[in-house]
Amino acid sequence: MIARYTLPEMGKIWDEQNKLRNWLKVEVTAAESWAELGKIPKEAVEKIKEKVKPYLEGEKEFDTKRIAEIEEITNHDVIAFLTYIKEIVGDEAKYLHFGMTSSDMLDTAFALQIKQAGELLLKDVEKVMEAIKKRAFEHKNTVMIGRTHGIHAEPITFGLKLAIWYDEMRRNYERLKAAVKRAAVGKISGAVGTFANIDPRVEEMTCKRLGIDYAKASNQVVQRDRHAEFLNALALTASSIEKFATEIRHLQRTEVREVEEPFRKGQKGSSAMPHKRNPILSERLCGLARVVRSASIVGMENIPLWHERDISHSSTERTVFPDACIALDYMLQKFANLMENLVVYPENMLKNLNLLKGLIFSQRVLLTLIEKGGLTREEAYAIVQENAMRVWNEGVEFKELLKKDERVRKVLTEEEIEEIFDLSYHTKHVDYIFKRVFGEA
Repeated sequence: MIARYTLPEMGKIWDEQNKLRNWLKVEVTAAESWAELGKIPKEAVEKIKEKVKPYLEGEKEFDTKRIAEIEEITNHDVIAFLTYIKEIVGDEAKYLHFGMTSSDMLDTAFALQIKQAGELLLKDVEKVMEAIKKRAFEHKNTVMIGRTHGIHAEPITFGLKLAIWYDEMRRNYERLKAAVKRAAVGKISGAVGTFANIDPRVEEMTCKRLGIDYAKASNQVVQRDRHAEFLNALALTASSIEKFATEIRHLQRTEVREVEEPFRKGQKGSSAMPHKRNPILSERLCGLARVVRSASIVGMENIPLWHERDISHSSTERTVFPDACIALDYMLQKFANLMENLVVYPENMLKNLNLLKGLIFSQRVLLTLIEKGGLTREEAYAIVQENAMRVWNEGVEFKELLKKDERVRKVLTEEEIEEIFDLSYHTKHVDYIFKRVFGEA
């Protein structure tokens, strides 16, 4: 991912130094497990740990130039890394990678990166949920028009719209949490996964020390359905953010102007038109969602590998995992900030709600005519629609047309017609919905 969309904390998780640190962590931890089982000398492992401690703790950086020089000769990144570590450790390095194949280290270290990235993304989602919840309660009773097909439907509140967003983000949180747990698993079962050269306890002990689970059965790699699920959880979360951002873009249109992205002092909306205030952040989030979704396709295509393994998944994962995690991290943090500072115009919401001169109460007129007049649904619908079309075509008040329609006046008094146009009828269950979404608090 380019630097423009890379925030520091997530960027560090996917940088080369952290990758190599995780590689080394797996190798050293596996050696510790072997030593505990008495297979290799404990004093040798202690010497290894002493020499690599500055690298594990981030006090010293790996010499990536030197590793690249070795890889030029070996044409194998893991062997190049292990050769470089031998230059640091000395003879005791022979106890590293004992009985292991490259994927034992690579997939287990990859699990650590997925866990690190996943935990950060979960914090991001929590931040988004907090921001949405705060604005939802702020605008719980801010009435606006609900739209279907882009056309005015019936009244809702802006807070109710946000409560729906919150509930969706909670599902994203649950999906992502489950996906991280399933994807962040290691395997140290050796070539083709038979444990022929590794005691199965080494895998269990090593993964426990690393704070991750282990695959109960594996071939030479951890099965990629786990990774695909993780990428799909990211894609779903990004799609939700795009959904919310798309709504903000619609509500910021000049003809609507019910909400607006914050516009900072000194900000410019257009190089040509000084008046412009564009929803640029929401548009950016919609674009980045496409990047994250594309990674989910790659994840699913990585599932069918040849026999016990091939490396067709490897090159793609080097690209799509950092890009998807970094992009979603950026999206979540930026959207949380957007929600915290979103400008809301309740007066415009009310103005737009009244644009159709009362037509938005047509369903209640329909139901009241059926309930009190004994009309069939078809008869009542015809009466209401006939008057509604006059409002569309002539721009007259719906309520006044109803009061003059003898078919309506046979059923409803003027006071009953007035009561139909009470906004509170449409918002009477908002508190109940909020309790279902947010609980009693």
